[in-house]
Order: sequence, then C-alpha cells, then structure tokens
Amino acid sequence: MGGLIVHEWIEPHGGAERVLDAMAEAYPDADILCLWNTDTDRYPAARIRELWPAGRREPNKALRLPAMPLRWRTGIDGEYDWTLVSSHCFAHHVRVPPAANQSEVPKFVYVHSPARYIWEPDVDRRAAFARPLLPLFRGIDRRRAQEATAMAANSNYVAERIQRFWHRDAVVIHPPVATEIITSVDDWSSTLNEREAAFLDGLPDNFLLGASRLVPYKRLDVVINTAAHMRLPAVIVGSGPKESELRVQAAAKDTPVIFAGAVSDELLRALYQRCLAYVFPPVEDFGIMPIEALAAGAPIVVNELGGAAEAVLESGTSMGATADMSNLDDIAAAVRSVAGRASPDGVAAAQMYSTGNFIDRLQDWVSTAG
Repeated sequence: MGGLIVHEWIEPHGGAERVLDAMAEAYPDADILCLWNTDTDRYPAARIRELWPAGRREPNKALRLPAMPLRWRTGIDGEYDWTLVSSHCFAHHVRVPPAANQSEVPKFVYVHSPARYIWEPDVDRRAAFARPLLPLFRGIDRRRAQEATAMAANSNYVAERIQRFWHRDAVVIHPPVATEIITSVDDWSSTLNEREAAFLDGLPDNFLLGASRLVPYKRLDVVINTAAHMRLPAVIVGSGPKESELRVQAAAKDTPVIFAGAVSDELLRALYQRCLAYVFPPVEDFGIMPIEALAAGAPIVVNELGGAAEAVLESGTSMGATADMSNLDDIAAAVRSVAGRASPDGVAAAQMYSTGNFIDRLQDWVSTAG
C-alpha cells in the first residue's frame, strides 16, 4: 500500500519545508498530504493531496486555526502502511483510516514544535482571538499526541517541551542542513554574478552578519546594537515587516549598517565566508542558519537559550560561542572569542547535520520504532 507523508502546509521557503524535502527524498514513493500547497512547482502534482486546496495564494492561517484539528480527522481516504508526520501545529492530529487487514495505521511524528499558538500564546500571538478556547485545544492536542506510535524532536529543547506539554518521550533527530552543498565550494564569491560581486567587494573588511526574516522574534536589532557597541559595521540580510523599524534604529547608530535585502543562496554563503562573525539572537527550536554558517566557515554566536546552542555545545567547535542576548557585553565577549577563527572543526561539526545523516537517522527510526 505504501506510506503517507503528512505536513501542515507547504510554502516556498522555510525550515519545515527542508525537512519535508528530505522526508520526500527518503521515501520517494510516498504520497504527501497537507492542508494546502502554495509551492505548486515543488513536487509532482500526482504526489500531493490537499485538504484545503489553495493554489499559490496562502490562506489566513490564524483564521483557519480553529478548524484545523477537525480537518485533520475527516475526509482522508486511501490505504497506507504507515504515516510519517511533520508537525509544528496540528498535523499530528491526522487520522488515516486503517485498511481491512489493519487494526491501525502506524503514525510516526517528527515534531518541530508543539503548537505555540496554544501552548505558548505569549510567544506567538497570531491566534490571540482563540484564547478562551485554549483549555479545550490543549486537551485535544495532548490526547492526539498519545496516538503517535513514536515521536522524534528536532532538538533536545523541543523534546523537553514535548514531555512538558504532551507527556511523551521523543528521540532527537536534528533537522537536515544542506552542508554537502555548502562545503562543495571553497570560495562562494567565485559563484556570484556581477552585481552580487560588486556588492560584496564594497563591504567593509570586518563586519557582523545578521540574516533571517525581518520579523520581531528574530531580534535583528540585537545584531545592530552589538555592532554599534563594538564599533563595527553590520550587514543585515533578509526582508520582512520589521525592516523599516530596523532601518530607523540603524540610522541612529554611529557605525554603518548595510541592509542587503533578500539575497541568493550563493551571496549569503559568500557573506558567511567574509563576516567577522554571524550573530544569531533568537530563541529557536533548532536554528538551521547557524549550521549553514559553520559549514561555510563562519564563526558563530548564538543565543544561550534554545536549540541553536546545541550545535555549539554538543560539537565542542572552537568556531562557536553562546551568549546572553540581553547583555551586549556578553555578546561582544563571545564575538571576540570566535572572531577571525578559521578552524576545520566548525565545518566538521556542521557535517553532523547533513541531509544524508538526517535521512539515515530518520529511516532507522521509522524502521525500528514501530
């Protein structure tokens, strides 16, 4: 009968989509079920099944949130030997009816995060209108989590939250990072087009790099403040609703802050290789970009809280440091401890999180956990 991969919704960009891509590579014959797909070129149409077809226009997630738990339980047909779920909201609620010769369909749940909408509403306020229903949602969510045959978490940080919120144990399988691609090129500046090369050549010799979506919780303001505190230039990569506010903040500083906007993968990797250090302030469940930076050869400074610190602490790389992101002196000291380092142990540490390693661990988990 084959397997079914289940994913919340498919977007053109995102760390969860990278996990989905690796799952799809690990199980090339499995169908993919999602609520909607706004990246219709990503997979063959015959492989995708949508519960709320949306074309390329993304539905309002917050408005659909209250109906998601029920939608994952109804109208799902087809016969499958197993399901592999990529969940950061309610996908783990999915119910695939068993075939006539099955008592149930095994459900292996890979958890990016228990839904912050309901478990940490002060962190994620997008569903604030649903707060009166939180006790109901939490009860349902915890019960559905008990249906999983086995659970995996993308970090120890998330595994602890799974235990706290759902009372389930989870093995840790770190998400895939394209380290094989990043390490395949010694000098990413050689791959740039003329415009990108001119931009890179025009940058200061030493600068702090911040790169992510320009949204509040990514805290790019910390990178700007740290650069000003250390009297260093900063380069900010990304786009988003916080950009105008960050530009106003940067204009008030005595040191240059260059906004690069959205850039190609090649230019981002060249910036990793040129920066004094890559500073990653948010509290993340894991944090793929710091691993990318390590793979490219960049020194990194990450938040001492959250999953991003695990790569630094577990690998013991001399190219990484953690810091209290509320203390500029602490961040500056961490930057100085790694700045200018060029050590192969950072690249070796990043290789632990390669796509190939993820696929091997995922397949081993699915084959043995059932």
